[in-house]
Amino acid sequence: MTTRIFNSIDVDQSGNPTVERRNPADSSDLVSVTVSSTAEETRDAIGKAAEAQVAWAATEPVVRGRILMDAAELLRQRQAAYARDLTREEGKTLPEAMGEVQRAIDVLRYYGSEAWRLGGTVFTSGFANTLPYTKREPLGVVGVITPWNFPIAIPSWKIAPALVTGNAVVAKPAELTPLSMKNLADALAEAGLPEGVLNVVYGGGRTVGSAIVSDERVRAVSFTGSTAVGQQIKRELDARGARVQLELGGKNALVVLDDANVEQAAAIAAAGGLGLTGQACTASSRVICTPGIYEEFVAALVRKTNEFVPGNGLDAGVRMGPVVSETQLATDLKALQSVRDAGGEFAAGGNEADGLFLAPSVVTGLPDDHEVNVEEVFGPLVSVLMAKDLDEAIEKANSTKYGLAASICTTSISNAQQFIDKIQAGVIKVNRATTGLDLNVPFGGVKESSTNTFREQGPVAIDFYTWSKSVYLGWD
Repeated sequence: MTTRIFNSIDVDQSGNPTVERRNPADSSDLVSVTVSSTAEETRDAIGKAAEAQVAWAATEPVVRGRILMDAAELLRQRQAAYARDLTREEGKTLPEAMGEVQRAIDVLRYYGSEAWRLGGTVFTSGFANTLPYTKREPLGVVGVITPWNFPIAIPSWKIAPALVTGNAVVAKPAELTPLSMKNLADALAEAGLPEGVLNVVYGGGRTVGSAIVSDERVRAVSFTGSTAVGQQIKRELDARGARVQLELGGKNALVVLDDANVEQAAAIAAAGGLGLTGQACTASSRVICTPGIYEEFVAALVRKTNEFVPGNGLDAGVRMGPVVSETQLATDLKALQSVRDAGGEFAAGGNEADGLFLAPSVVTGLPDDHEVNVEEVFGPLVSVLMAKDLDEAIEKANSTKYGLAASICTTSISNAQQFIDKIQAGVIKVNRATTGLDLNVPFGGVKESSTNTFREQGPVAIDFYTWSKSVYLGWD
């Protein structure tokens, strides 16, 4: 397994660059030092994966599944420690981190159990004495490139279905959050995953990511991250006929109608827009509200927002952690300044940051086409718009290039069904926050939020990592 990371400063003899990661809530807390791999080292890792994959694919699926199950048990035993690591390197609150590690545990268990259901479909034949059926085969070596905002959950839901179907994996975590990927990889290795089947390679996208994407031995890449990078990856993989799975940005709308429960809608908006410091691709950063409830809703949302006081995620009672990095903070502050420049009003927040602690903001009065309403900010900022009725609300919700998640707050089944039928999003919710997903339900977006081909999570995740043979078994 290619993995070089230190939990304290040690001397690295390779001469490769190292990257320090400090706690965004406490810069004196050095979380890890990572050794960045070269393109040549990345290609070596791919070679190791290719060699190991042959025997791994020949391993009985139930044996592969047991390794995932055993890794899940190791994560369960270490959940508190791994959640603390996650909070220290990413910044989210400890309860959020505990929930994310639990998600990784559940994902490994789920796909471990899927090993018992791997197989094909038997058909009826028009030919005499013939049995047609399908048989699934692994692709070979697959690349997994993951973001910093869910540093153990997203790797888990990509790596687990890849492994259980007999693929070998080369994984590149985000440079900001290397430790959570290492913790996952360690659990899999200790559970019995053979050497070379999972290779974790640290480094930047331009070096490590590019080496993974360009290597002919990598037959598929699953990427979650920015739209611009994802589209470039797709162009490269399409050019060489490899599979690609992208989950990209979102500008997710929450529609609140006059018949909604105001307090419930405000709680849903706050949880979906400000939970995880707003650093989720499914965050509801836009609320579209009808006039009859608008003023009451904004007041209720401000009350809920004021409960999200930023603080160190390790401290008890903190509802929102810091922004993940200086780069992300600069993006957030630029968005807040654009609100001021456009004459928008801050019903809450709008303050300068204290270190990486940024108070959550509720914005009103912006034009529908303002950048804050059409581009992903990825921070604790919720913009509230107005629409005259359900039809206009749906039109506004659909007006961006993204189509990941959307939700509606209403007590009318008719309104809910119209929303479900007309909204352009891959994940649609009614009276629930746009964030939060069941691991057994397919996940993905439309438009520029996804390749809109292979979905992640649930049983359909198996489709991306396998190809199907159609067999006709005949006898006389």
